[in-house]
Order: sequence, then C-alpha cells, then structure tokens
Amino acid sequence: MSNLETRPAEQVCRSGGAGGVQILEPRTVPLGGARAMTVRRTLPQRARSLVGAWCFADHYGPDDVTAGPGMQVPPHPHTGLQTVTWLFAGEVLHRDSVGSLETVRPGELNLMTAGRGISHSEETPAGTTARTLHGVQLWTALPSGALDGAPFFEHHDDLPALRVEGAVAHVLLGTLALATGAGAEGVVAATSPATAFTPLVGAQLDLAPGARVLVRTDPGFEHGVLLDAGAVRVAGVDVERDHLAYVAPGASELVLEAGPDAVTDDAGTVGARVMLLGGEPFGEDVVMWWNFVGRTHDDVARARADWQAGLVMTSGEGPNHGGTVYAAGVADGRFGEVVGYAGGPLPAPVLPDVHLKPRTRPAV
Repeated sequence: MSNLETRPAEQVCRSGGAGGVQILEPRTVPLGGARAMTVRRTLPQRARSLVGAWCFADHYGPDDVTAGPGMQVPPHPHTGLQTVTWLFAGEVLHRDSVGSLETVRPGELNLMTAGRGISHSEETPAGTTARTLHGVQLWTALPSGALDGAPFFEHHDDLPALRVEGAVAHVLLGTLALATGAGAEGVVAATSPATAFTPLVGAQLDLAPGARVLVRTDPGFEHGVLLDAGAVRVAGVDVERDHLAYVAPGASELVLEAGPDAVTDDAGTVGARVMLLGGEPFGEDVVMWWNFVGRTHDDVARARADWQAGLVMTSGEGPNHGGTVYAAGVADGRFGEVVGYAGGPLPAPVLPDVHLKPRTRPAV
C-alpha cells in the first residue's frame, strides 16, 4: 500500500532500547481524497521508528466496500523495503511492474521485495463478494546488502499455523514458538516459507476469551503487539484497541492474556486478535520518505527523481490527480510499469526543504 499523504515527513529511523512495555498510540491517516480509506498508523512515530526491521504499520477496517470503490491505490513506487499485505477479511488485487497479478485473501500473504525499485497498485477486485475490507499493511526495511537487489514478488497460501490451548497462530514471516501444556513445559514451533532478510517474526494470533498464551521469544529480539480486536494484556500491561505494545529485548518469553469477553466481527469470534511483530534491533539508520526507504536524504531524493522521470504528463480528466493524467513513459526504467490498472500512476509529492542527516532518537 502507498503512503498517500500529500506532505509526508522525511524521517530518520533507528533502533533504540526502552525498558518494560511501551504503548504506542495510533494516528489516523486518510488514504486518498474525499472518499478515502482511513488507516490507523502506529509505525513509524516519534516515540519509536522500528521494531526489529518492521518500519511501517497501517491498520485498517472493517470498511464497507459495497458503498464505494473500496481500496483504490494507483501505481506507485517503492525502494529499500518489503511490503507485507495481510487481511483479516476481504480481498485485495495486487499488480506490479515485474508482471505479478495476485488476489490476496485472509490467511494468505502477499510479500513484495522492492530492492532497487518496483511499482505496484492495490485495489478491491471488481465483482468481489466480500462486503468488508479489514487488515494490516506492513513494511520491513531491507539491510544494506539487499538495497540494490532485483525486485520480486511472492504469494503464499500455505503458511503454517500453530494451535495450542486457547489460541491459533498464523506465521507470516520468520519462526514462532508457543508453549503448550498446563505447565508450559512443551513447545510447538513453525517457520514461514516467505523470504526474510533479517532475523524477525510476524504472526497473527487469535486468542479465545480468557486465554493465556506464552510465546517463547529470542532474548535478542524486540517485539510489538498490535491489538486488532477484543482485549489483551501484554506482559501484564493492558493494551487498547489499535495500539501497539512495544517490548524491549531481553526476555525469553512473552505472556499474552485475552480479555474474558467474546468479540465477534467480520473475521470471526475471539477474546483478542493481535499481530505480533518482532526481530533483532535493526543495526542501520534508515531514511524514510513517502514510499522510499534508503540510508540518506540523497537516496530518497534520487528515487523520487527517477520515479518522476518515468512519468509523462498528458491532458485529460484524471480521477486521481485533479485534472491531470499521469502515464508511465519508461517501462524499462528503474520502477518499470504496472499494466492493467484503470488509471495512471501517482506523482510523487514535493520533497521537504531540509536535508536530513541521521540523528539520535530521544530516549523513551
């Protein structure tokens, strides 16, 4: 998914420790114009930029897609990241400049690795029977060794699932381990087949009302727990819906406790539904602006210039660009061309008038 903010802030992101559990509040961001989808964004923000390599987390829905166009994100570019598309309900059709055409549904993963550059679109499929759209859009930052790699796309509909008393978990990325038995003496684990470039984990956990689940964790990992539905306590701390609880490295286990009440929504009945995101603290400074991830201001400025160079302005009534239609003019350029989307690509916003350098994030 694109960051459709018209004046996105350029941010220098870096890992940093914090003791105990830190609660990150979401901010509301409209994606598009007057009939935009609204998302709740918990990463990045001033209090914390990264959780492991996870550098972006948008949470949306449930949205009624029968009364409007649903998701309509025109072709747009990415560099230096992976996009992780995960749904609780609904369908999203993905097209990209390496020729992928794939509809993702709940329990399936669309994973796009941008490398040096890719472009893609996302939309609610025409004729879908799904009435609601509900899910998360996540990004992971690529390490320096993968920044100049060739872009590629993966679709996984065979992800592993773990079942323990009171919980079901779907493993998107990395390895997840859960304790079993009354004394939590046993462990079950599963590893996703999806490509990851740094040590990390990503999973959806559905907890039954009143369930207590023990996640076996790597002490070198930091973790974030995003609450989608119901009520949950993370390491003894209550988390509000749409908020993300951050847990610093050091522990070998993480306790998740669901509230006593059952909650029923478009994705089922749970005591709590959470996304678990974790990984080794990312060891490199990251500059993020719009849909680009690099290491310096110059990296994102060059990516923006390359994207704009591949757009040709033509006359016409453009639904996305206020009377201007943009058409990809360089199909073999850095970002290629998305074929088949009913509309032109997004032009990049104007860069801020500052030249950012890495800075130390204030301690929290």
